[in-house]
Amino acid sequence: MMEPIARKPVVQNIADSLARTALAVLLLAVTGYLNCARTQGSSVNFRHLEHLTESIPFAGDTIDVVHVYANYPDYRWHEAADSGMEGIACVDDAARAAVMYLRHYQLTHENRSLSRARRLLGFILNMQSDDGEFYNFILSDHSVNRTGKTSFKSFGWWASRGVWSLGLGYTVFRDADRLFAEQLNTAFRRSLPHVRALLVNYGKSESVAGYRVPRWLPYESGGDVTSELTLGLVEFYASDPDTSMRSAIEKLTAGITMMQDGTVGQYPYGLHRSWETMWHMWGNSQTQVLATAGKILSSASMVASAEREAEGFYSRLLVDGFMKEFNVARPSSIVRYEQIAYAVRPMAVGLIRLYEATGKRVYLVMAGLAASWLVGNNVLHEPVYDASTGRCYDGIRDSVTINRNSGAESTIEALYTLVEVEHYPEAKHYLTFTKVSTQKTSRYHTALFRDSTGEEATVGVDLASGSLVVLENEASMEFQKAFQR
Repeated sequence: MMEPIARKPVVQNIADSLARTALAVLLLAVTGYLNCARTQGSSVNFRHLEHLTESIPFAGDTIDVVHVYANYPDYRWHEAADSGMEGIACVDDAARAAVMYLRHYQLTHENRSLSRARRLLGFILNMQSDDGEFYNFILSDHSVNRTGKTSFKSFGWWASRGVWSLGLGYTVFRDADRLFAEQLNTAFRRSLPHVRALLVNYGKSESVAGYRVPRWLPYESGGDVTSELTLGLVEFYASDPDTSMRSAIEKLTAGITMMQDGTVGQYPYGLHRSWETMWHMWGNSQTQVLATAGKILSSASMVASAEREAEGFYSRLLVDGFMKEFNVARPSSIVRYEQIAYAVRPMAVGLIRLYEATGKRVYLVMAGLAASWLVGNNVLHEPVYDASTGRCYDGIRDSVTINRNSGAESTIEALYTLVEVEHYPEAKHYLTFTKVSTQKTSRYHTALFRDSTGEEATVGVDLASGSLVVLENEASMEFQKAFQR
């Protein structure tokens, strides 16, 4: 970290006074930027993310990296070493931060967010190899970690997030900086042979414990990583459509939908499996990409698949509470913890995208309730995101403990969630609601949510009709009365 700047002796003259005034104005302007969203009624605060961010010389350029870990109580930077020597910063976090800043720019036209995204994309560009694959980590001396098992050159998780950021970056910078957009275009297209290599196996599948598993996705059946890779393809296609790109999107999303099982009333309730028969909540962005792609490609089947998960499974997560993972072939295998912000974002933002694809307001209500986990609607009834500092804690460790470290992943995913949810007042309204009770009968499986003013909403499923239930205020109150008779 940078050493503190030595204080300058006070010199009593007009020039120095003017200089100090100018500096004060500049500091106020910077502080105002970091806190402007909160002062305008938003809880989005970039201060902690700015603390995690460092500008460094890298590959002949000045770029930004985001330090991986910052631990309680002092939140100094810490290197990652969970899987052997990893490093100080990675493509994974730079890409998710770039996506968040690009979305913030698209929604607010805040130029500083565009500048931040550009410097992060500079890092991502320089971590891509000539063959289109990506390294992930840099070490403390700013050299690339080329051999670590979470950093070796490949086309997996970190490459998929890199492609997502390049695809969205190209769309945004086409209008903002055409020359830089062309660099992103070149890098994005450099990765496409690896997408085509995956699709050589298109149509091949196997049965695992009675569930169909496609073999043309990353890691052979990684629906989770496919969702984030495909988000990059969709964002690029939105501004530069072509037949081959559309075909790739359709084939990848076909693999995602093959891994969907059940209905609103039938186990496992329309969820999209993450890998083979496993489901985990983190990074499972299938509804987000299906709703996004379905709208852009005018595909009713993609949107319907997203709705099926939202209505059948997301509704149950809101009623029964979030979890970490389980094996759908063994329903009793549920693991509740650790719960993290990276699990909340795919659900909340997926519901936002579903609203945008369908115009159905109920998905905004559900999005706000999903995101309310960040501000206290969770098993501990404590905020996980602190709007005064911009920190998001690294998760709920168990039924009594918050992990109060605050690293890049959790901070960025929380900010991304809030940027999206707060864009819609109907969703933002439900951020402060908490679950107060559940109602389960042979017909209904619902929960009641209420805010401090007494407003309420009921969310869940009607098993008799196999349909989603979302009721607000008077309608919710009437519904609740029926259970008390």
